[in-house]
Amino acid sequence: MENEPKYYLVERALLPEVFQKVVRANAALKAGRVRTASEAAQSVGLSRSAYYKYKDGIRPFYEAAHDRIITFHLMLSDRPGVLSSILGLFARVGANLLTINQSIPMSGQAAVTIAARTEEMKCTVDALMQRAEALDGVLHIEVVASE
Repeated sequence: MENEPKYYLVERALLPEVFQKVVRANAALKAGRVRTASEAAQSVGLSRSAYYKYKDGIRPFYEAAHDRIITFHLMLSDRPGVLSSILGLFARVGANLLTINQSIPMSGQAAVTIAARTEEMKCTVDALMQRAEALDGVLHIEVVASE
């Protein structure tokens, strides 16, 4: 249908400045650094009308991925408890694990793929990934699919 929204994944550096400012204004509101949309627009040097025009249509990729099934790929150190700490993190933030696949470790590393439903999560997908990367033994995490 013609009225259905279409989405594009665009590198941030290629976006016009107004879109980048809208993202920063939305982040300021979400973080509580400002209280109103007017304050958010003013804090990034954007007119209120421009902010209101784009505020609902521009958001970070991981925020748009909320309420979906996300597939993560992780590289973990082959040590006892590393996978357990990842699974514990997913449980603490409210991700509903659907599948877990781990390869046989090679050269001290194991590849793990986790598919999780995200609608009950208490944080964004981006925040989950940052917390996961901070865990001891997590070498890398990335999103490989989103449904």
